[in-house]
Amino acid sequence: MGDRVHIKMCWSRALLTGWVLLLVQLQYLQAVPIGIDKTKVKETEKKPDEPPASVDTGLHYDRYLREVIDFLEKDQHFREKLHNTDMEDIKQGKLAQELDFVSHHVRTKLDELKRQEVNRLRTLIKAKHDLEGGNDIAVDHQALLKQFEHLNHMNPHTFEVEDLDRLIKSATNDLENFDKERHEEFKRYEMMKEHDRREHLKTLDEEQRKKEEEHYEEMKKKHADHPKVNHPGSQNQLKEVWEEADGLDPEDFDPKTFFNLHDTNGDGFFDEQELEALFTKELEKIYDPTNEEDDMVEMEEERLRMREHVMNEVDSNKDRLVSLDEFLVATKKKEFLEPDSWETLEQNQAYTDEEMREFEEHLAQQEQDLNQRTVDLQKQREELERQQEQLNAQKVELQQAVEHMERLKSEKVEPPPEVHVEGNADPEVHAADNQLHPDQEAHPPGHQEIPQHHQDTPQEHQEQHNQDLPQQGQPQGHHDGLPNQQNVAQDQHNLA
Repeated sequence: MGDRVHIKMCWSRALLTGWVLLLVQLQYLQAVPIGIDKTKVKETEKKPDEPPASVDTGLHYDRYLREVIDFLEKDQHFREKLHNTDMEDIKQGKLAQELDFVSHHVRTKLDELKRQEVNRLRTLIKAKHDLEGGNDIAVDHQALLKQFEHLNHMNPHTFEVEDLDRLIKSATNDLENFDKERHEEFKRYEMMKEHDRREHLKTLDEEQRKKEEEHYEEMKKKHADHPKVNHPGSQNQLKEVWEEADGLDPEDFDPKTFFNLHDTNGDGFFDEQELEALFTKELEKIYDPTNEEDDMVEMEEERLRMREHVMNEVDSNKDRLVSLDEFLVATKKKEFLEPDSWETLEQNQAYTDEEMREFEEHLAQQEQDLNQRTVDLQKQREELERQQEQLNAQKVELQQAVEHMERLKSEKVEPPPEVHVEGNADPEVHAADNQLHPDQEAHPPGHQEIPQHHQDTPQEHQEQHNQDLPQQGQPQGHHDGLPNQQNVAQDQHNLA
């Protein structure tokens, strides 16, 4: 977490100065006089229009911001209005009203810049949406664009007065809230650092815990044992820089010369980065990156505290820049000549005991919510696995049913082949009827099998035949039970 905070703080230092610096640079750009010699005008036009790299704000819409200002600055009417408008009027949006008077060419270019910015934001939204796994869900760009306050998302095609007003106010607000957000971020860092230490102690036994506590107190004492730190922005502090960094005699200290030496970009102002560079010698008294007890995140916070203090004391017009006049006035104040002692971070705990208690309660609640979420997800997973098992079982049953139907179709009984036999036998005999037991003899159709143990004699057969005769062919109306002579003769012939 320390690296993340360190990176964020470094990024924020650039963010803080950019917008105001851009506006002030434009304010103090000398407008071209009406009666100026044309040769001088050409010389002025040869100067590069691109802003220096140091003015990068670090805002996520920095490029859009700088391109808009760059094209507005090319319009002479807007340049003149900017030169005559103070910072408070700019913040209140009065300058934005001048957009209606800029040239058509500039307005056309601003329209194009806005369309490019809207497309960029839409691309970022879609990329974030896809990263979160929402590929199959439609993206409502209009709704999501509401989170970007530096432009009017309801009109994505043309750059209007409202767009310039939004851009100015968003950038100003982002920068003005930087210090407040930085304090809160550092406070969270310090509380998390202490929380992690306490949690680590809980994992140790009594003896190990005692040793760890002794080591912790030893490191705190070692860190606090450093040379006296001069009050930032005081005469003593600046004289040390004059002597050690500039190599000059402290007796010859001159505020104006000092200012010119450390106005590294030569714009006539101390910006926040130039001010912070003045405190390096003081910070080296407290922090050493090779020491276990020295936290480099805390060093950056100390640097920003010093810069913030000097800005509050010296920056009279609150434009986050220190002009030469403001600096010279400050060097004549009592606070510059006889400053109070400076209390470093170890003397000013970033949080109270009550804030620490609330922070740990919040962490405990977050952990509880996370654990509950884990349980819920596990239950959802088990339910999904159960449903998947049911689906797999249904799939198997369906597959078996399909295979069974296919098997029945393939095993369907086909018509028997034709069987040809001699005599008057019926040629269409079912194949199953031709299957005889091995101990049986084949008999012609209609023949009644006679068991081997009961072979009729001719006489017995005749008597049996006479008894069966009425059922086999007795004509209607014949009731005396006597055999028909023709049938008897036939039977006798058959027996013979």
